[in-house]
Amino acid sequence: MSRPPSGSPSPSTTARTAADEPPATPAGTRTIPGPRAGAVRRLLPHWARLEALHRSLHYPALSSSLAAFALAGSGVLILHLVQRQTGTTGLLVGLGLALLPLPFVLGSLAWLNQTARVPLRHTLFCLAWGACAATTVALLANGWASDFLVAHQGSSRGETLGAEVATPLIEELCKGAAILLLLLPVRRRPSCRQDHSCALLAEAGPEGPHTAGPPAPVPAVPRPRRPRGALPRIRPHLRPLPYFRPPVLLAPGDRAHPRARSSPRTLAAGLVLGAITACGFAFTENALYLGRAFTDDQQSRLDSIGLGEPPTLRDFDSTVHTFVLRALLSPFAHPLFTALTGLGVAITLTTGRRWLSRLAAPVGLAAAIGLHGVWNGAAGLGTDGFLLIYGLVMVPAFAALVCLAVWARARRARQPARPPLPE
Repeated sequence: MSRPPSGSPSPSTTARTAADEPPATPAGTRTIPGPRAGAVRRLLPHWARLEALHRSLHYPALSSSLAAFALAGSGVLILHLVQRQTGTTGLLVGLGLALLPLPFVLGSLAWLNQTARVPLRHTLFCLAWGACAATTVALLANGWASDFLVAHQGSSRGETLGAEVATPLIEELCKGAAILLLLLPVRRRPSCRQDHSCALLAEAGPEGPHTAGPPAPVPAVPRPRRPRGALPRIRPHLRPLPYFRPPVLLAPGDRAHPRARSSPRTLAAGLVLGAITACGFAFTENALYLGRAFTDDQQSRLDSIGLGEPPTLRDFDSTVHTFVLRALLSPFAHPLFTALTGLGVAITLTTGRRWLSRLAAPVGLAAAIGLHGVWNGAAGLGTDGFLLIYGLVMVPAFAALVCLAVWARARRARQPARPPLPE
């Protein structure tokens, strides 16, 4: 039996060498080293879970559950923050006193909601957002902003800027975020109510709509081109809420009439959503201020008893003054501010005028922040200055908002009922 030449490798050596060599890689690529490859393999399952969670957030049931858990967590946190400043007794007293004006405000908003017809789940979400999430973020952000302004602008000027500029800006942004969260797109099944046509949902075969066979091809709808330099349209990317739709149902690709106006229901829906969010915010804020005032009065009462002075009703002057100011004179202050934001958003989403759709939401938010800043600044002007601002600014603004709500209610009642959409 002949042996292979001495210069050529044996067959076993050739097989072993080919098995040990790494596979050839395409040009322009490189292999991942061993430790990094292990890290990548460990991260890939977590990345897949994150992608699955992101896709599942588009479904209404899971997103609603996550929102409920988040609001419950923020509610527990805000109760803890308020209890740290007021004590347990002050917290209970503050919550009890803050509940007294709540039925009157919610009752008036329920009367207006007969025009807006906002679903109960949306109103409950806005109320919980204002009472829990918005107050938690605003309380923390106001403290940080106040400390920053005092450190850089001095004590007196920093406190003034914080009360008249930073606090209204932070609080109105936090409250207005509830309306934006309702407009986030949520994946839903296609509905034939959008364009009065169920052709996209029917399985059409060669002989008819309910026969066996491959589905008929759906004709593609040409999308209108956006001119160069024009701002991108935001409405098609938002959630089509029934109370924030234009007054005329448009076919895909059509444009609204340039003089189309917002319907009374749309205006009332913006007022209801903004005001009910601020109603929850005002409830928690009133509980904080009333509980803090009661704790201070209780401490002063204990000090007077220690000095041998008999307790009187004047020991709770601070609590009575805070209750009269916040619960009797201005229960609609926060709802008035945020209702302007909701009104601007409603006009932006439904009007046919391009300039008005671009300016309504920013102007409404700016008006809410400005009116809130004027209200906070009136507290430092003394009794005469406060009554002047109250009579010349707050009362006319509230009267104008009430007239708008009454007009929307009456206009909606005079409109004929629309026939139901075909099933």
